Amino acid sequence: MLSRVANSIYWLNRYIERAENIARFSDVNFNMSLDMPMGMVQQWEPLIMTSGDRTLFFKRYGKVTPENVIHFLTFDEAYPNSILSCLNSARENARSVREIISSEMWEQVNNFYHFVKDASKSDVGPNWPSFFTRVKLESHLFVGITNVTMTHNEGWHFGQLGRFLERAEKTTRILDVKYFILLPSVRDIGSTLDELQWAALLRSTSAYEMYRKQDLQRINPTAVAKFLLLDSSFPRSIRFCIHRAERSLHHITGTPKGTWCNPVERNLGKLRSDLDYLMIDEVVGTGLHEFLDALQSRINNVDDCIFKMFFDLKPLDI
Repeated sequence: MLSRVANSIYWLNRYIERAENIARFSDVNFNMSLDMPMGMVQQWEPLIMTSGDRTLFFKRYGKVTPENVIHFLTFDEAYPNSILSCLNSARENARSVREIISSEMWEQVNNFYHFVKDASKSDVGPNWPSFFTRVKLESHLFVGITNVTMTHNEGWHFGQLGRFLERAEKTTRILDVKYFILLPSVRDIGSTLDELQWAALLRSTSAYEMYRKQDLQRINPTAVAKFLLLDSSFPRSIRFCIHRAERSLHHITGTPKGTWCNPVERNLGKLRSDLDYLMIDEVVGTGLHEFLDALQSRINNVDDCIFKMFFDLKPLDI
């Protein structure tokens, strides 16, 4: 497969997944605001902090308000990680490989983009909870269409690789925003507010029902962190995502699982192995924020290795 084609399919899937996860980040605040005790102020700056673009936000908007944050994350065309920008990039990547992907995939990406573009032009703005729900559903529809209309060959696996790495990285961020940033103070740990926030986080990752089916007791921060980090069956847990990413990588390279022949397989294999043998007590003991920060760096390093190995075209020496 041409590097250009593989790169486009990889980023098409990453951008669709990123748009969905931005909707999930934003939905956290809306979910919490419904149950938040009277007198509690909604916190919007954490959403900017978890995006990693706090400096850019303040340069462009100057002040944290719900309206500014939502516009920045959803419709700001000058911000490359807004939902609208992600879908524009996904659409352009899909356009460049229309001869490879199915026509149904192209139609879904195109319709998804125009839905968000039209919403951005509304004078009154959308109903935000409904809008974010629709974004998530449109993303799910793209994934389903991809899985049933595209041959599960090398190109499909590049898409899987991109999607699961993006999802793993964003799950670390959404977990980090609750544990490290969103809690107002140490004295609130174990309070009603704390429990409401953890429940909202589970709902934002579509994990609430599956978590409760495993653990019917009161929501426990350590148990929630363990579920989102280490559960081997839940499709948004970090461990699940890394396993699926590694599986697709080995399909692409043809290297048997457990064999590391290049930097991508070596880094991703080490990460998967560490998660397989990790105990949540070790994570909590060393600090969940510190662990998540290091995990984000390792996932980003895998992405760098993928670029250098598969997509970075170097001129031939003649």
